[in-house]
Formats: sequence, C-alpha cells, structure tokens
Amino acid sequence: MMNDSELNSTELLTSVIKRSDGAPLGFAGIDVSKATLELALCDGGKTIVFDNDARGIRALLARLKAVEPLGAIVLEATGGLEREAALALCADGFAVMVVNPRQAHDFAKSLGYLAKTDAIDARALAQFARTLYQSDKREVLLMRMPEPQQLNLMVLVVRRDQLVGMRVAEGNRLSGAGKVAQKSIRVVIALLNREIAKLDREIGNSLGGHFAEKMKLLKGLKGVAQGTQAALMAGLPELGKLTRRAIGKIVGVAPLNRDSGTMRAKRTTWGGRALVRSALYMATLTAVRHNAVLRAFHHRLREKGKPKKVVLVACMHKLLSIMNAIFKSNTPWDPNFHNPTNA
Repeated sequence: MMNDSELNSTELLTSVIKRSDGAPLGFAGIDVSKATLELALCDGGKTIVFDNDARGIRALLARLKAVEPLGAIVLEATGGLEREAALALCADGFAVMVVNPRQAHDFAKSLGYLAKTDAIDARALAQFARTLYQSDKREVLLMRMPEPQQLNLMVLVVRRDQLVGMRVAEGNRLSGAGKVAQKSIRVVIALLNREIAKLDREIGNSLGGHFAEKMKLLKGLKGVAQGTQAALMAGLPELGKLTRRAIGKIVGVAPLNRDSGTMRAKRTTWGGRALVRSALYMATLTAVRHNAVLRAFHHRLREKGKPKKVVLVACMHKLLSIMNAIFKSNTPWDPNFHNPTNA
C-alpha cells in the first residue's frame, strides 16, 4: 500500500506533457463531497481544500488560474454534488471530465492506491486526468457547457423526481399510521401533488418552447411521454449526435463484453446516467405493450428464451436507438420505417 510520499514520487516520475507551443501542461483532480472540494495537482504538492459552495468554487477557480496551463481536470460523478463546480470550471474555459466513480476507483487500484482518503482520491484523479488526456477518447469525455434551457429543465426534472420520492415515502407510511398521523400524511400528499402538478406544467412549457422542434419528431412514439422526453432533453444532449452503441453506453444499456482468453462471459450493462436510464425503463415498460415495433421485438427475444431482464434492457436499448436515429436524421417517428425485423 502506498503512503502519501510514495504517491508524490510516483507522480513526479511521470514524463512532462507539453502543448504544441512547448508550454508544460498540468493536470488536476478534485475529490468532491457535500461540504468540500479537495484539489490535487500533478506537481507533488499538498492538496488544497475548498468549501463546496459559491465562495469556495470562486476560490478554486482563482487557484487553478494561477497555475500552469491545465490539460484536463477530473471530478467523480457524486450524485450531483459535483455539478456546480464542474459547470463553473467548464464555463471558465477549463477542460473538465466528470468520470464514473467505478472507473476512477479501478484506476486508483491499478496504481496501488489501496488506502482511501480525500487527499489520496484527489491525487489519483489528477493522475487519471493525465491518462485520459492522452487517450484517444479525450474529446468524447470532455464536458460540454449545457444550454441555459437544458440546465433549467434539469433543475425541474430533478426536483420533480425528489418530490415523487417523497410522495411514495408518505404513501408507504399511510397504511400503518394512526388516524391522527393519517390526516397529516394526507395533507402532505395533497401538497406534494400540487407541487408536482406545478412542476409538470413548467416542464411542459419548457418542452413546448425551446425543445418544441425535437418534440415534434417524437410525436406518435408510444411510451415516450412527457417525463421521458424531459429526462432525455435535460440529461442526454448527445442524443442524435452519436452512434447507437455509443449512446447506449452513455445511458448504461449497451451490453459490454467480458471475455478473456478462452473465457466468454455473459455480456453485462453497468454505469450510465441514472436519471435518463430510469425514465427510459418506465417508457419501455409502456412501449413493449403499446408500441408495435417494441412489442414485436420483445416477443421475438422472449421466444428465443432470453431472460426477462435481458429482454427488457434490450428493448430499452432498442427504444433509445430509435430516438437517436430520429434526431440524427431529423426525420419524424414512422412505425413503418422502424421495421422490427431490422432490430
């Protein structure tokens, strides 16, 4: 197991990466928690801790502007806690990558970073930034600054999801509660219903405004209702810009190989954008019953003896691929064009 001094010596042994004009490039990793942002640079120095709030993010930006040109900054996806910092860095012109925690942890383990502290995690992320910068996937991994309309829609979608979760929790408490408590629970549920309805109207206005042209393309595609449309527009701006496999990997519905030597393991799916994947799951449950294309595709896979969960994920990927093709070709949904025999 490596201690902090061993981590630093490992970083210093890494060769210098330079820009085209000969200037050396630095790399940074930021470990994110609810309260703090811990910054590590690939220079062997100590980590610096900033508060994870507006004032702390401003101080972080000032510190990063004072160092040598940065090739990339890596943060872990941390349930949205990284969002404000990542957006601020991206808006200020830094090359930002928000990576899956599992990938970051696997990378750290491969370097021998077995202990886990915020400082060690930040240093490992800085090393990961250097590695990803030299990868042929660098351009795909770089964060793009979302449109203001997309950010606003994301806020609405996330808040609605939170309120729905609260409503479910209150509903679960109702049956086992006493009469006095039941009265209170029903009042809270009624309040939540009003707030959710208000958010639904705001989401509908957003989809009917800035995203109206894209929504016209999906008209008639059964299963893809307002909730799914909002999750896609807010959380998947790459839709229509990538291949079907690439977009499937981003969402976490593309089967990945697990082969080694003569071993041929089952294909699995993991990772991806939870908000989009959850919305796509609910849409697919409806689509396999009411969408002729998805229903036929689902039936054919079940006849082949595929497990139910495998079939449902395949249908999620199929539905996502159809929408990706619609946006890429800018051609409205046509059930006759998306022939299930071509799946």
